[in-house]
Amino acid sequence: MHSPNQFEGAHAPLSANLEPGLYIVATPIGNLGDVTRRAAAVLAAASVIAAEDTRVTAKLLAHLGLKVPMQAYHDHSAEHVRPALIARAAHEVVALVSDAGTPLISDPGYKLVRDARAAGVRIVTLPGPCAAVAALTLAGLPTDRFLFAGFLPAKAAARATAIAELAGVRATLVLYESGPRLAEALAALADGLGPRPAAISREITKRFEETLTGTLPELAAAIAEQPRKGEIVITIGPPLAAPVADEATLDAALQAALATATLKTAVAEVTAALGLPRAQVYARALALKR
Repeated sequence: MHSPNQFEGAHAPLSANLEPGLYIVATPIGNLGDVTRRAAAVLAAASVIAAEDTRVTAKLLAHLGLKVPMQAYHDHSAEHVRPALIARAAHEVVALVSDAGTPLISDPGYKLVRDARAAGVRIVTLPGPCAAVAALTLAGLPTDRFLFAGFLPAKAAARATAIAELAGVRATLVLYESGPRLAEALAALADGLGPRPAAISREITKRFEETLTGTLPELAAAIAEQPRKGEIVITIGPPLAAPVADEATLDAALQAALATATLKTAVAEVTAALGLPRAQVYARALALKR
């Protein structure tokens, strides 16, 4: 195990003589008091700050008493701005921030990091707040395995497809959503994933922070009745354990289904009803047909 003084920079002054490079700086997700000393020091030492929205970052700089040049870096400007930022990072300190939380997590930036690394630029990350991780700590759901899936598609058909792809993932799911789309998203999740335990966390670290828990159908009904505003994270527990059906139960279900439906339809109905693997149900259905 390394002792503390073996780590690079363990005793270096927070802002003195920073080497040139691209510094990925996590910023508060709500409460400005969550900014780290190291993040503040790097922002103070930066020659330029690449910001998703310079107006949002200006509020953080004002809180810290800093005046640092900023360059807008977002989906619409990235292609034009990226080469100049990489060129500067080879000789200066360039800080990358998002509007809130850790850059690159559902925010622009990965291409900047990729191209900067390819150009031989030093990359330094300053870990800090992340809404997805913060929501996991509030939800009371398993955290040994989780999948961050960002935002669901806005259109109903694409959203249903995305949810179907996530249905078999045996891990807690973490999604971002906006207030205006929350009710529709929860209704679609309830339809696609069933009564899984879930949580809605909103305005994390802010004055009106709130976490609601329940099953997906319960949360969908609650939000349909009383919508919520703000920055929202949905966390959803892993798939529920499939019910165990003995051979007699399987045979009875198949015989009843086969009496009125085709083999294909009967297998689909019984698979859904009993939660058994389709291959097992199909093989037993063939045996019964013989």
